Amino acid sequence: MTPQPNPQAGAAVKAADRAHVFHSWSAQELIDPLAVAGAEGSYFWDYEGKRYLDLASGLVYTNIGYQHPKVVAAIQEQAARMTTFAPAFAVEARSEAARLIAERTPGDLDKIFFTNGGADAVEHAVRMARLHTGRPKVLSAYRSYHGGTQQAINLTGDPRRWASDSGSAGVVHFWAPFLYRSRFYAETEEQECARALEHLETTIAFEGPGTVAAIILETIPGTAGIMMPPAGYLAGVREICDKYGIVFVLDEVMAGFGRTGTWFAADLYDVVPDLMTFAKGVNSGYVPLGGVAISAEIAATFAERPYPGGLTYSGHPLACAAAVATIDVMEEEGIVEHAARLGVEVVEPALRELAERHPSVGDVRGVGMFWALELVKNRETREPLVPYNATGQAATPMSAFAASAKAHGVWPFVNMNRTHVVPPCNVSESELKEGLPALDTALSVADQYTE
Repeated sequence: MTPQPNPQAGAAVKAADRAHVFHSWSAQELIDPLAVAGAEGSYFWDYEGKRYLDLASGLVYTNIGYQHPKVVAAIQEQAARMTTFAPAFAVEARSEAARLIAERTPGDLDKIFFTNGGADAVEHAVRMARLHTGRPKVLSAYRSYHGGTQQAINLTGDPRRWASDSGSAGVVHFWAPFLYRSRFYAETEEQECARALEHLETTIAFEGPGTVAAIILETIPGTAGIMMPPAGYLAGVREICDKYGIVFVLDEVMAGFGRTGTWFAADLYDVVPDLMTFAKGVNSGYVPLGGVAISAEIAATFAERPYPGGLTYSGHPLACAAAVATIDVMEEEGIVEHAARLGVEVVEPALRELAERHPSVGDVRGVGMFWALELVKNRETREPLVPYNATGQAATPMSAFAASAKAHGVWPFVNMNRTHVVPPCNVSESELKEGLPALDTALSVADQYTE
């Protein structure tokens, strides 16, 4: 579709937004939301007719891009047939979505509890773990994000937690491995892995193994910086959980459904959790949907004992129909394999070439269509380009970087000192090659703030 400028309509949309919409994670008077006129494939555009390559995939969920005709048609057909129905009934779209998801989850994660999104999936996974074990505590990592609801935000390990941290949520944080900014004085991935596992087991020992219900990890942390766990780490966590009777929860809300070039990031590490949360890419965000994939052992806990939880819209027919169509599209079009190939052949070489030329790039990491550039003030010292959790003037270098990218037709996902390169998983090679030069220009802006 060719964008048609309509500034007057855009002004009306913007005025209504500013008058009535309360935006998340924002100081309301300090933001200036872009008025979006439309979207298709890997692009969206404003009312001025300017088009942007979406390197954020919305909020890392449009894994098959915007407005895929087969998914749109499936939603329309479901709406004409049965728009909604209560979750206590067996409904074709719900049953089929659960079947297709269970076929792709690792191991015996064959029961699917549907939620409305990722945060409430995490809430229910934690509730299941506590009820299954009879224990109160949950361990989660610093440098993590698990959602904005009360339990999920307390599990989160970044500054978004601070304002809501009750200090009594039964959450204990620990350091997960991240060699580039190691908390363990490690020099190799092997050292980082071994020391991180020792730290985790020591934390459990001092907390009391009999008090710990679950360990929850993002398989590959997303907004915290796409930090690939070293070989052996997730398997080591699995062993620790088995040793102490702890439920192992993997959060695949962001990494799942093709983002890493595999159906789930867990597939990269040959590890099977007891519970796995998902959302976002399950239906490319076309209708809100999330869920928990449940192992046979935990499902058996609730075979004759009622599970005390549910949602009015659990397994909503429109959302599930979109999930069925999305999974079918991903199979038919080979989107998972496409993401894996482009990650290896296009994205990684391009980002590493940019890193060689720009002193502001300290690290490049990722897989599939899931990449991050860590921006620094000094490569030798690895001093971040802006201070941790910087705002206002202190965040100017990252703001300038993002503004340059947008001015050149690329919409980045920027968080603290990182820019994420997370386009739709079916983005074309030509679209990437057309858009990535804008990052080159934006990094030149960031270079001006280096030492």
